[in-house]
Amino acid sequence: MNRRRAVASAALLALLLPLPFAAAGTAAAADAPSAAAPSRTTVELPRPTGRFAVGREDLHLVDRSRTDPWAGSGPRELMVTMRYPAQRATGGAARYLTDEEARLLLVDRKLDQVIPVEALTGTVSASRTHARPVAGRYPLIVLSPGFTAHRATLTALAEDLASRGYVVAAVDHAYESVGTAFPGGRVLECLACEKTEAGTGMQTVSDTRGRDVSFLLDRLAGRHPAWRHAGLIDPNRIAMAGHSIGGASAVAAMAIDPRIRAGVNMDGGLHTPVPEAGLGGRPFMLLGAQDSGPGGMTSWDRDWSRIDGWKRWITFADSGHFTFTDFPAIGEQLGLPDQGAPLPGARSVELTRRYVAAFFDQHLRGTPRPVLDGPSADAPEVGFHTP
Repeated sequence: MNRRRAVASAALLALLLPLPFAAAGTAAAADAPSAAAPSRTTVELPRPTGRFAVGREDLHLVDRSRTDPWAGSGPRELMVTMRYPAQRATGGAARYLTDEEARLLLVDRKLDQVIPVEALTGTVSASRTHARPVAGRYPLIVLSPGFTAHRATLTALAEDLASRGYVVAAVDHAYESVGTAFPGGRVLECLACEKTEAGTGMQTVSDTRGRDVSFLLDRLAGRHPAWRHAGLIDPNRIAMAGHSIGGASAVAAMAIDPRIRAGVNMDGGLHTPVPEAGLGGRPFMLLGAQDSGPGGMTSWDRDWSRIDGWKRWITFADSGHFTFTDFPAIGEQLGLPDQGAPLPGARSVELTRRYVAAFFDQHLRGTPRPVLDGPSADAPEVGFHTP
């Protein structure tokens, strides 16, 4: 118990990704300074900043044209959380994770005796299940999480985008998280973890996710949509963002699907390289931790020149690999900040939301966002790189 508390600070931020698959520069949890036990068990994500309330519905999608690469049999399956602009005071409270999803996450990182399951299952967010949508046509943004991570870990970003007038589809790719609930009482664990070792085979992960996303777009914006509110989606304004391997998946998806007009990679090594021919002039943003500038992320150095449209390479000072997820905010409230990434949790969420939303506003809505042009006095943590 004492040792678990000693490593809890950095381990909380390592909840989502085994160390071999982390981006360059991620610190080892075992080297973390000591931390106290959680000081509270009630956690609330920062409120969205847009003018809309946020609705939520979950979808289970099955691609019968593909066999799951990790199970080796059966069709490929996805769990998707849809968020959308909603009418206020409608819908019910949404759960962050199920009991079993939270338990598996904590057990996987040996934090089950440090952090109570209720701290994750009871995390308060702004989403309201089955809330009535606000009529309109909105751009669609697909979000893909890090390897072993649940789609819920991008909730703060997803909710903020929905509150600003986007439809957001956060995807769990079957057998690639430590535990995701599927229909029929199934909880699919990480078979992909058993088949990828020390970074090998990770291109299979990102390439498979690219095909997942293309299938998802067929089911959301195709002729026979699977979602009852699919009419909210403007099929001519679609983009994607991902964290860690999800960022590499944005490249993989754009390489095979021209419907995706823009992409953001949040601190993910490019296991799927940018094609030598580029991305067809479509805009792309690399958004990284403090150690992910030029010379710190080998694959970004390699592929920067191949991004042939509007592009930015931005890093946050004092940040870490998980800065772009919910966990800095959750860890800070539990009294378990990441000592190796001292950027405060609330500030991590604020900056991630600011730059990701600005990118999509500019490239899906045609609204210029000067914050993307260079350093800002009110964001001294943010660095722009032009290698």
